[in-house]
Amino acid sequence: MKITAITPLPPSHVAGIIAGDGTLSGGHIQGIAPQAFIVSVRVLDAHGKGRLSAMLEGIRWLKENGKRLGIQIVNISVGSVKKQKENSQLVKAVESLWDSGLVICSAAGNEGMQQHNITSPGISRKIITVGSCDDKEMIDEGGRFYHNYSGRGPTIACICKPEIVAPGTNIVATNAMKGEDDRPYTVKSGTSMSTPMVSGAAALLLERYPKMTNTNVKLKLWKSAKNLGLPRSHQGWGQLDISHLLE
Repeated sequence: MKITAITPLPPSHVAGIIAGDGTLSGGHIQGIAPQAFIVSVRVLDAHGKGRLSAMLEGIRWLKENGKRLGIQIVNISVGSVKKQKENSQLVKAVESLWDSGLVICSAAGNEGMQQHNITSPGISRKIITVGSCDDKEMIDEGGRFYHNYSGRGPTIACICKPEIVAPGTNIVATNAMKGEDDRPYTVKSGTSMSTPMVSGAAALLLERYPKMTNTNVKLKLWKSAKNLGLPRSHQGWGQLDISHLLE
């Protein structure tokens, strides 16, 4: 649960981690963009709780250090369930990152199937908001069983959201909060798992077409998305289709 800044290729002068390169699994499990270099900015505590001030400080750090580190993509797998407007501090701060040229992908949230429940900063009309395409399946998150969890649009300002959906249910990922068994991998569900898939796809796209702007990336995601026949308020443009995206 972090703001994660991704560069398609690792700058040689930066210490960090390679995203999902399969080291922990002996190469059997890899991420969407296995050679992407990740710079993690922690904004939540050990219990997954956070304050607006921490989010704003994380965004400020990205603005001050992003260019030096070669950051091109920002993944925001966290959001506020408190209803906010587009002129809120959080939304304006995230949009300032977009205006600086970064690709911003944010989770739609897990607030169920009613409309107008996209979490912030996903309500921003500029950034790429990501929902889950497979949220009908019942999931168990910490003893809480639910389905149809992916946040639905439109926003209160009648902006169609999310832009795109990707798999988010029972996703295998590295275990950031290791338990007593010290397992390197875990299984999680939610739009926080869907969002990195789109961020990873964007990294692959920028690796292939390095001169693309964030607007170009957004348009390419739109044109390549697979229509699932779901309501626009659920699927947006449709499901992420990486093979079509990279054509």
